[in-house]
Amino acid sequence: QVQLVESGGGLVQAGGSLRLSCAASGTIFSIYAMGWYRQAPGKQRELVARITSGGSINYADSVKGRFTISRDNGKNTVDLQMNSLRPEDTAVYHCNAVKVTSVAGVINYWGQGTQVTVSS
Repeated sequence: QVQLVESGGGLVQAGGSLRLSCAASGTIFSIYAMGWYRQAPGKQRELVARITSGGSINYADSVKGRFTISRDNGKNTVDLQMNSLRPEDTAVYHCNAVKVTSVAGVINYWGQGTQVTVSS
């Protein structure tokens, strides 16, 4: 099992910045990728940014140039620096970890989520 604990959400005005952090613990070997998803009220959960153990990064088009994901493999943490925040970035942000094992295949783990609210 992998446990993910998020921190750093909150309320910020449009144009402001927030930094989210996620720490992984437990059976963390074989974690292939870590990242952040978000879910706004009435909408489906969507990928915000993801980084693999090899350093490959994917961003949602809506956050490119504003958000930066970083990962510390030694500390098993993944951070999301969010700049130039917009009201449409308001959502619950969930940390995600993906393990790939020979027995169980691909396993997704999720954090509880942290609320990010951007006021206009």
